Amino acid sequence: MIPDIIVAVLLLGGAVFFFTSALGTLRFPDLYIRMHAATKGGAFGAVLMLLGVAMYFRDWWVGLEVLLVILFIFMTAPVAGHMISRAAYLLKTPMWEGTVLDEWKKDMETRKRE
Repeated sequence: MIPDIIVAVLLLGGAVFFFTSALGTLRFPDLYIRMHAATKGGAFGAVLMLLGVAMYFRDWWVGLEVLLVILFIFMTAPVAGHMISRAAYLLKTPMWEGTVLDEWKKDMETRKRE
């Protein structure tokens, strides 16, 4: 009974993270902020879902596979989000008018002078 409740909580938590990630992707004003919602919410939602699957099956092989998939997600999701945002910046994708800090702009101007 208790493991079933834990599985349900993990799966529901994952679903909530996926839903908020999708909502943020739809509602946030520009690509850079949307990338934040898509990568963070998607990664944490997947981790919670995978932990729910591992808890449901309670098999060491499934647990090992889940651990490897979680490690893969944590290694690739931030890098993918960063590279997509970098490509968008280099393609001059406009930022939201409320953006107050552009740390890369100064770095890019310095590189152009060199």
